[in-house]
Amino acid sequence: QVQLVESGGGLVQAGGTLTLSCAASGTIYGARDMGWYRQAPGKQRELVATVYQIGSTNYADDVKGRFTVSRDNAKNTVSLQMNSLKPEDTGVYYCNADLYTDIGWSIHWGRGTQVTVSS
Repeated sequence: QVQLVESGGGLVQAGGTLTLSCAASGTIYGARDMGWYRQAPGKQRELVATVYQIGSTNYADDVKGRFTVSRDNAKNTVSLQMNSLKPEDTGVYYCNADLYTDIGWSIHWGRGTQVTVSS
């Protein structure tokens, strides 16, 4: 069974840095888009950053210049380095990946990791 497991969340002061990591495990034959979403309290889940199979990236406007998404195709991992964190970055961060497994291509989600930025 394919799983995505996030790590690296926690509590940090405004202006600080956190790096999130996500590892995909199981029988995986390929990966297309991989990235991160977040959900703040009382809000809908929103896209934070995506890294495409060819390596290009896409960011939400409010994290551009502060966050960097990267991937390791050999290890099926995706990371999110978050600099200059703001209280409004607080939320549960979810890893997302389009993976090719025994059942073909499908979207997979991690269970999420909490990021809390104090002012």
